Amino acid sequence: PIPAPAGAAPAASPILCYNIPKTPKEELPMSQLTQQLLDRFLRYVNIPSQSRAGISSVPSTQDQWHMARQLEAELEIMDLEDLHLSDRCVLTGYLPANLPEGFTGSVPKIGFCCHLDTVDVNLSPEVHPQVVRNYPGGDLVLNAEKGILMKAAEHPELADYVGQDIVFTDGTSVLGADNKAAVANVMTMLQYFTDHPEIHHGDIYVAFVPDEEVGLKGSKALDISRFPVDFAYTIDCCALGEVVYETFNAGSAQVDIQGVSAHPMNAKGNLVNPTLLAVDFANFFDRKETPECTEGKEGYIWIKSIQSNATHATVQLAIRDHDKARYEARKQTILANVERLKHQEPRAQVRCTLEDIYGNIADAMTPDNRQAVDFLYEALDELAITPKTIAMRGGTDGSYLSTRGIFTPNYFTGALNFHSRYEFLPLPSLEKSCQVTLKLVEKVFRKAAGK
Repeated sequence: PIPAPAGAAPAASPILCYNIPKTPKEELPMSQLTQQLLDRFLRYVNIPSQSRAGISSVPSTQDQWHMARQLEAELEIMDLEDLHLSDRCVLTGYLPANLPEGFTGSVPKIGFCCHLDTVDVNLSPEVHPQVVRNYPGGDLVLNAEKGILMKAAEHPELADYVGQDIVFTDGTSVLGADNKAAVANVMTMLQYFTDHPEIHHGDIYVAFVPDEEVGLKGSKALDISRFPVDFAYTIDCCALGEVVYETFNAGSAQVDIQGVSAHPMNAKGNLVNPTLLAVDFANFFDRKETPECTEGKEGYIWIKSIQSNATHATVQLAIRDHDKARYEARKQTILANVERLKHQEPRAQVRCTLEDIYGNIADAMTPDNRQAVDFLYEALDELAITPKTIAMRGGTDGSYLSTRGIFTPNYFTGALNFHSRYEFLPLPSLEKSCQVTLKLVEKVFRKAAGK
């Protein structure tokens, strides 16, 4: 196992959490790669690093600095070059190419981007992982003291992992595999190539960014000059084999409505109720084009919140669509409905602010950079992993990086149920994810070498 650097946070202790006594199965030793990944993963989830929405500064929480400095210390031991932790908690560096003597080819520079933060869904920021060896199937008591059960009937996805070693939460937090499984993956890959100088590869760049969960703010704070890659990858989706190179185009809108207050005794003809106007505005939209009524590549406008008082109301909206033209049309729908509200009540002051957040990765794919996707499918094929290509109803840091000219597809961590107390990470899937990372680096060099 990879030792923790001096001063590193200790790994959380694995705990068995079977709820029903069963005949113990023989516990086979983990592979060296799995053990290394698990050691790192447990160490990283032991560092709280939730981000927080509504904070203008980056990072949005101080805890993310602890995670960044932990990684910085480990990367210093690996002698990465140009290692830099910015004043916005973006950690970058690269492992220089290790090429054969006399090699004259050009090896593409490959990058990997992972986010430091875990999501805040009103659960504990402290993660207490539990490792179940040879999961026997059936229900699990995640937390006997709090009576938190994970029922197999409610989570049929568990059935695919019977007999595997799996990391679960204790039911009080998310697991944090989103995205610390990826961090463990990339750090283990770097350690592997550092420890094996006989293996040739090109330049490998890394970027660890904060605040992905609150609007991809960390990737937006990344100094692109410190990440000069030909293409990159995020490792930020779920089950074994998942591949994503299509994501939403995403934007937000805020509509501010200024009304007129009046006492009820003389309200007629004077009062302009901003709360009722906000409700009217929400009702202008098609109820069938909302998150709860759409799937696949169907886009939506989501009324996320309405906040109001006697004089002012604010409506927050999210805009999503895989198709760029339809995305732009949805923005125009919002603006048209704002004009409709102004016409309905001329005495109100109504203002709309629109912001683009990220784009569809696929829109950045060109004949020159699509090799990043080709390498990914070839790696899966060589590792006998069945690809599961999905159009993500969301985005990754790669969605933003792709708009900056760095084509960045995404592949699986192996974890399931992101953003939930029922998040879990099958260790065989985590190992397969890391094998894909290693294989990608290998294939990039091999193609450049004509092998």
